[in-house]
Order: sequence, then structure tokens, then C-alpha cells
Amino acid sequence: MRRLLFTLLILGGLTTCASAQTPAKLSRKERRELAQRLATPGPLAGAALSERDREQSEALFVEGVKYVLLEDYPKALEKLLRAYQFAPTNAAINYKLAEANMLSGNLRDATGYAEAAVRLDPKNTYYYLLLAQVQASQKQYDAATRTYATLVREVPGAGSYLFNLADLYLAQNKLSEALSTLNQAEKQFGAVDEIAFKKQQIYLRQNNLTAAVQEGEKLIQANPSEPRYVLAQAELYANNNRLPDAIRVAEQALKLDPDNPQAHLILAEAYRQQGQAPASAQQLRLAFASPALGIDEQVRILVGYLKQLPSASPAVNETARALAATTISAHPKEAKAYAVAGDVEALTGRRREARNLYLKALRFDNSKFQIWQQVVLIDAELNQADSLLAHTDRALELFPNQATLWFYNGVAQGQRRQPARAVKALEYGRKLATDNAELRTQFDAQLGDAYHSLKDYEKSDAAYEAALLADPENAQAANNYSYFLSLRGQKLDRAKQLIEKLLKRFPGNDTYLDTYAWVLYKQKDYAGARQALEQALKTTTDATVIEHYGDVLWQLQQPDLALTQWQRARKAGTGSEFLERKLKDRKLYE
Repeated sequence: MRRLLFTLLILGGLTTCASAQTPAKLSRKERRELAQRLATPGPLAGAALSERDREQSEALFVEGVKYVLLEDYPKALEKLLRAYQFAPTNAAINYKLAEANMLSGNLRDATGYAEAAVRLDPKNTYYYLLLAQVQASQKQYDAATRTYATLVREVPGAGSYLFNLADLYLAQNKLSEALSTLNQAEKQFGAVDEIAFKKQQIYLRQNNLTAAVQEGEKLIQANPSEPRYVLAQAELYANNNRLPDAIRVAEQALKLDPDNPQAHLILAEAYRQQGQAPASAQQLRLAFASPALGIDEQVRILVGYLKQLPSASPAVNETARALAATTISAHPKEAKAYAVAGDVEALTGRRREARNLYLKALRFDNSKFQIWQQVVLIDAELNQADSLLAHTDRALELFPNQATLWFYNGVAQGQRRQPARAVKALEYGRKLATDNAELRTQFDAQLGDAYHSLKDYEKSDAAYEAALLADPENAQAANNYSYFLSLRGQKLDRAKQLIEKLLKRFPGNDTYLDTYAWVLYKQKDYAGARQALEQALKTTTDATVIEHYGDVLWQLQQPDLALTQWQRARKAGTGSEFLERKLKDRKLYE
């Protein structure tokens, strides 16, 4: 008898793993009753076994249970099937065979054995639970529903499984049956929060807002000092566009809990939908000031604000900045707080402030490539080569396979007049951009510039041609290629073709007009060059353009006017390497 009792205790310990929802643990009394019921074959065991057969069956059963515990299901099934041969009408053996088959993936056999276990012992809760789980695993929801219904009806004390039954009805969209089941549970257990919430869910799916509201009011009346029920009701009103009611109930929640952030958020949304922007912003600030509002919720709200930025309303932009600042103040060591604040600043046009915030985010978490990318893009937009080089160098230590980082590293090297290093970075990055044709084109355009600086004109021309072949509308490649060809006095027809095509798209661009003028200058069309430069000088004070204008005037035999333009060029900025000699000797040098 001691050996059999050990077997049944193992059985009781394993039943929870077979249920769809873990049942409550058995009390000692329940364990004894279950053990006694299974240990005594009675009329269920069929023909009486000899003592030897009984012992052999029990031993095989124990071995089978052990192998189920060890997750060795083939051996478990072998032992249990041999036990089954001795006692095919033993409910416990059928149950364990069902469990072992289910765990090994043989749901068909598991169904048969589980049905047998229930049939042999129709008062055992766990047998029903296993059968329902096997049925649900095969998407046999109707069958699983019937199993739970039978469990609740046939087994005393199984009323708690009415909730499982209601969930199954809901999963099948059988709303009336689910509601009826919950009403049955309410009669048995009284007013329970879970029942009220589930009934609300059903009423809403039935578009019965009145009944859903009534359930919420019942919860509030039963728990008058509990703000979460009041908040749930306020959300219900807000989600169904009953904004005055939402405001009224949310304010009721604040009387119970004055600093509750969810109440302020509900009010903020309700005021926003009513077009009361200042009141909405004030409620958001109050919500963000609450320590109970977590950073994830703050970030979620700010991300919603990002979709409105940049706003034509200064108040919206300022509110977003204020909320971002509050988030940082509340979470000064959270990278995501600085990152989302950086996004706010970037979208409202404050790039330097955005970059500073992104860099602070990276102090706390440097693993986010997107933040590094934002920093690098701002460096490039601000044309700050030193920062661009420093930040791409740091980022490449963490993300050496990111082609865009190599691209901007090469750009920075080129701006710092390190063309050899620029070529090295750009050529390496280009190899990484195999699946990004647009980025490869940008690499080629930059390589054209870098190889020109190295006076490797063959590779420079090849890079530009590759860029223009992939993207004939690439303005940077067309302009720079044309200009460098003009400086060299080579392939001037090609240079003119490129810049004329570009000017058709951008007829007033002073940079492109200067390039066109210099192509004409090299072709000795000085009158045409003068006309192009005079048009360019309407919109630019660039020293190079002014110096070019002086050179053209010199060629047109107007030395005094040329000298005046050279003097203007020196005052405007940095001209060519020949500018000072032109001014000193009062003549043209090229």
C-alpha cells in the first residue's frame, strides 16, 4: 500500500502541468480522497487482478510517471502501456497515458485516453482539465467548451472553472453564452471584479454601452475608495467619445488620488479632443510631474507629440520641449529620456541642442546605432568636420559594418584635407553598401572628389561617371565633375554638357552658374562667362565667384575693373592660391 500511495502523490503533483490554467493546489484532505478513489479499483477496474498482477501494474505505473517527470516520453509510454494492459479501466493510468501522449505531441491518442479517464472517473477535476487542454490544442473549441461545461456541472466545487468556460466562449465570439456563464459565476461568487470587467468587455463588443457603463458603476459603488475603478470608468467614457462624462469621472478620481497621472492623462486627451489645447497641455504637465508616471509611458506620449512636430503653433513645440525636460529631470540616468528629447529638438529645428541631448543619451547607452546616426547627420548638416570625424571614429568602434558611418567618416576626412584617408574610408564603406544602390552612388560621388584631391584624375573621372551612370540626376557629382574638368581644361565638352543639363533644372543656382562660367572661361567664351557670373553674383558673395569675375574682366581687357573684383574677393573670404599675387602684381595668374 505504501508503494501505491507514493504513485498517487506523484500523480497529484503532476496534474497541474497538464491543465490549460494551473488549478489551485490540492489540500491534504483532497489528496487523500483522490488517492483513495484511484487506489480502490471498485467497479471501474473491471475484472479483479491477482495480487502479482496488481503489484506489477503498480510498478510499471510508477516507472511511467518517473519517465514523464524526466521528459523521456517514449519510455514513459512504454511503461504506462504495459500497465494499461493489466488495468485498461484504471482512470489514473488512462490519465497518465493522455498526459504523456500530449507532451510528446500525439494529440489524437491523448484525446482518446483523456476521454476514457473522464468517463472512468467523472468526478476528477484534473481529468477534465487535461481533456480540455488537448482539445483546445487541436482548436476543437466546441469540444473544449463542452468539457468545461460538464466539469462545472458534474464536479462539486468546480465553479471557479466558469471563468475558463467564459473565456472559451469569448474566443469563439459566443458572446451570449459567455455572458450567461459569467452571470452564473456572479450568482455563485458574488460581485467579483474580474466578472464585471469581462462583462464590460462583452457589452462593448455587443455595442451595448449602457450596460457596460452600468457594470462600471457597480464596481465604483462596491469600491467607493478605490480610484482604479473610477479611472477605468473614465477611460470607458473617453474611448466612447463621451468626453464630458470622462472629464467628470476623471476629476472624481483625482479627488481620491490628487497626483494620479492616469487621471491627468485622461483629462489631457479629453480636453485635446474638445479643442482645448492649453487645458490639455496643463494636464499633461501635471501627469509628467507625477513620480508614478513611468518613463516608458512618458516616452510613449512624447513619441505621439513627435508626429505633430514641427508645429505651426509655438505652444505645441514649447509643450513638447517642457514635457521632454520634465522626463529628463525625473529620469536623469535614462538614455531614452535624452534620446526622445533630442528628437523633439531636432524636429523643431534646434540641431545643436538636439545633438547635445543625443550625446548625453550615448553616455548612458552607446549601443543604439540610430542615436549615433542622428549625431553624425547633424554634424554633417552643420558642416563641422572635426565633430563629424570624432563621432564617426567612435561610432565605428561599435558598428564597424555600418556603411553610412564609413561614408561620413570619408566626407570628414575630405573636408579636413586628408584625401588619402578619405579614399581609404570611402572605398571600404562602398564594399559594405552592396545592397544599397543609392548609397553606393553617394560613395562614388565622394570618391570622385577625393581622387581629384590626390590628382588621380583617371580614378576621379571613373568614380564620377559611375555615379552619374547610376543616377544621371546626381547634382553633386555633375557639378563637381564639370568644375574639376574645367580646372584641368580637359573634356570641356563633357563638362559643358553636364553643367548645362544641371542649369536647366536649377537655373538660378549661383554655384552651378559659377561652374558654367568657368567651363566657358576655359573655352575662351569670356562674354558668356561674364554673363553667367553676373547672374550668379546677384545671389552670392562667395570669394571664389568674385575672383572668377575679376579673371573674366581681365580677359575682356578691363584690368581696373578686374583689380576691383579681386580686392572684393579678398575681403569676402578665401580665394585661390593666386589671389594675393594678382593683387600685388596687378595682373592675372592662373
